[in-house]
Amino acid sequence: MKTHAFRLIYGSDLKKSIEDYIKAHHIEAGYVACCVGCVYEASFRLADGKTLFHDVNHYEIVSLMGTLSKDGVHLHISLSGDDGHTIGGHLMSGTLINTTAEIILHELDEFEFSREFDEKTGYDEIVMKAKH
Repeated sequence: MKTHAFRLIYGSDLKKSIEDYIKAHHIEAGYVACCVGCVYEASFRLADGKTLFHDVNHYEIVSLMGTLSKDGVHLHISLSGDDGHTIGGHLMSGTLINTTAEIILHELDEFEFSREFDEKTGYDEIVMKAKH
């Protein structure tokens, strides 16, 4: 396993930045180990799989988790607002970093993750294969 650590700055798109990083570093399989920071704009899909949440407001990132593959990412985010109320869902592009986002990724050298369309779910789902 290899560990990657980097920081995003004001205005960075959280999802796009992670996607760009895994492409630039040729990460075939991995996961988000840690992400702390804050955003000034949030975009995510809710649990019904259809409804998009978008808000221009200040939120703390209290959790970011997900899988990383050569074909893309699958990330879920939890955000906390001024009143401490937590919201979250499937991270979409358009979640923009405020002051910082400190990110640690773990690359799994012994696996190859890819994504294939699944007719049952209607989404590109992960396929996990061990390297021999």
